[in-house]
Amino acid sequence: MVRRIPRGRVASYGQVARLAGLPGRARQVGYAMHALQSGTRLPWHRVVNAEGRVSRRRVPGAELTQRMLLVREGVRFDARGRISFERFGWRVTR
Repeated sequence: MVRRIPRGRVASYGQVARLAGLPGRARQVGYAMHALQSGTRLPWHRVVNAEGRVSRRRVPGAELTQRMLLVREGVRFDARGRISFERFGWRVTR
């Protein structure tokens, strides 16, 4: 599901879980994202928390990397560090 998130759009961990047929398992999506190998081509940076924020990471600077990748795609953060799902959220069409 993460591969399907278009450039310049974001999805929440919960949204990815629901679309993968795992409703209520947002944390599992988070664990899976954490387990990704360095250099993966999966657009992991397009997945944010339910508040529209970049989630904290154990690796120093990882949040900044995610934020920079999103900004490069045209995603904007407000003064409180949140992304508007209304404006930048991925709307799935089937």
